[in-house]
Amino acid sequence: MLRSLRRLALSCICLIGAVATARADVVVVLNSRDATVQLLDQNTYAEIASYPVGKEPHHLMETPDGKSLIVASSVGNELIFLDPKSGQVQRRIKDILDPYQIGFSPDQKWFISNSLRLDRVDLYRYDGSALTLAKRIPLAKLPSHMAFNAASTMAFITQQGSDQVSAIDLATQTVKWTMPVGKLPAGIAMTPDDKYLLVGIMGSDYVEVIDWKTQKTVKRIKAGAGTHNFRALGDKRHTFVSNRVSNTINIIDQQTLENVGTINVPGGPDCMEVSADGKTMWVTLRWIKKVAVIDLATRKVIKLIPVGRSPHGVYFINHSPRV
Repeated sequence: MLRSLRRLALSCICLIGAVATARADVVVVLNSRDATVQLLDQNTYAEIASYPVGKEPHHLMETPDGKSLIVASSVGNELIFLDPKSGQVQRRIKDILDPYQIGFSPDQKWFISNSLRLDRVDLYRYDGSALTLAKRIPLAKLPSHMAFNAASTMAFITQQGSDQVSAIDLATQTVKWTMPVGKLPAGIAMTPDDKYLLVGIMGSDYVEVIDWKTQKTVKRIKAGAGTHNFRALGDKRHTFVSNRVSNTINIIDQQTLENVGTINVPGGPDCMEVSADGKTMWVTLRWIKKVAVIDLATRKVIKLIPVGRSPHGVYFINHSPRV
């Protein structure tokens, strides 16, 4: 009886893997509180599969070659590589301590892991496959999100606990400068012209615009309460910013540095993904265990999909450009 049950369970797992592997329209959602990866069908919105990963998976990112999707398991202290088409696990790298937010430099030579609870940034050299630790850099408090300049000479890190942004010189692996910003800075993005950093000020209701070469704030763009994270539309001009408290997403024109639109989304919108045709956006809703699908033409939510607790990162392979 036990052998039969084991064989049946194994068959079910293999069937789920086979179904997911055969698809290229899988949406990957990270449920941070449940420590799971949930796979959804991009067309029908149905759940394909769900499986456990290390504790508190928050953020994810493609490898530069597009062959893997890396999930950062912060409390699990590991990176989990998934097949970006199917969402199935390829391999794991352990002993990457507290990888909260992760990112590759544009020249693909550097990989950075922000350790939120350890108050430091870990810099790794990347040769196309392997990560080699170069340096651990302590920062003030709660290093959160990151951005890079186009030349891959600088990495910019928000620090939620000390209300600062720091610039790290990648050649020397040292902090070049640190400047104060608004309360609880979270998401950070470089404008397509490489002139300004956009910082989501989560403790307030605006995007702070920084001239990173002079370390000066040049503007505050009014957004919504709990301004948090960015996702570019893909047209090299507009970017979206989520507002977790006001339950809105704003559209920022990165040339005029103006707020040019608002989308109402319930439940604490956080991370976003945009379809390759620019017609739909998927958004994780941190407070209500759902993912929203938005029609960008009408700026309306067309579907709310139940997922696990505290959904955070979201990804699908047929996405729009990230600039």
